[in-house]
Amino acid sequence: MATSKPRTSSFSRNLATVPSSTPGLKYGPNGTIFISSGIPDLDKILGGGFPLGSLVMVMEDAEAPHHMLLLRNFMSQGLVHKQPLLYASPSKDPKGFLGTLPTPGSSKDDKSRDRDPENENGLRIAWQYKKYFGDNQHHFDSNRDVKHEYCHDFDLRKPLEKHFISGQHIDCVSILDSPNLAALRDCCATFLAQFSRNDSSISSAGRIAIQSFCAPQCKYSNMEWDMLSFIRSLRSMVRSSNAVAVVTFPPSLLSPSFSRRWQHMADTLLSVRAILDEDKEMAKLLTGYQDMVGLLNVHKVAHINTQVPVILDATTFSIKLQKRRFLVLESLNQAPIDCSSGTSYGTSASCSGSSKTGTLDF
Repeated sequence: MATSKPRTSSFSRNLATVPSSTPGLKYGPNGTIFISSGIPDLDKILGGGFPLGSLVMVMEDAEAPHHMLLLRNFMSQGLVHKQPLLYASPSKDPKGFLGTLPTPGSSKDDKSRDRDPENENGLRIAWQYKKYFGDNQHHFDSNRDVKHEYCHDFDLRKPLEKHFISGQHIDCVSILDSPNLAALRDCCATFLAQFSRNDSSISSAGRIAIQSFCAPQCKYSNMEWDMLSFIRSLRSMVRSSNAVAVVTFPPSLLSPSFSRRWQHMADTLLSVRAILDEDKEMAKLLTGYQDMVGLLNVHKVAHINTQVPVILDATTFSIKLQKRRFLVLESLNQAPIDCSSGTSYGTSASCSGSSKTGTLDF
């Protein structure tokens, strides 16, 4: 008698399996698989990182190139995990930009973790049970290391090592002299074809980084309908693949109606703003204003495989450089009532923590 197959519901989701040893990938709620943005604090804000199959758009600031900080960390994180990368830029030599990517470094938290005597000498208290672990303890340590390698702290002062850049999995495209977007669309389609969701397992994920998409030096910069059509097709191609696309654009160069259309097409929408050096009113309002280099606004968070939107405790975060090297995002805290330079009633905490004072969203 033939054995009957287990009956599955028509509403069951066919999930691809991710090997536990695959770096740079992790599971989230509702079967979502994330890749890291390259910024640990941003991953915490977004609930794990960028979901596979999502389009991330970053609105640039005309006063300062803070969007390049996000783009560099995103690209470096993928190269460290040996994930294929497609980079498109309006510059003549996009490969030269790879030399400005930061390298993984050791922040203050990493050093304190590495110096932990329990991590160095294993189990100290129950030392007599150590012999019973054997290979299982080694397997646990390897899994713990993989978890820590999901997102790195990148040192903005040191360039990425050459062996990460010299691989064959990097494609650089210049969109400066392109009369239309057909060539860029074909490059994206060819790149995303190797990350089809039809595969039963995910061994790697792809990353697409497009810098200053509607830059005025591009010949197609006045073709707003063509650019909107490209973004729509890019989102469709990315949604059916195991990849993430990050597109930065200056909204001031678009008409208000098209700018709103572009923002609507994004799964995750971010914006960056520069901070004026002599804004005394803002310095009185916020704690630690002197250490800020910019502001990050989270306008939309991707919610794939669910209809429940993500509600954040705060949508505006300060961009700081820890030790002038590591990119840090922190929630905004209100300064004391007397406008003194002391600490506020709610101490400055990380974006994942909560403060006693209310956050200020701009």
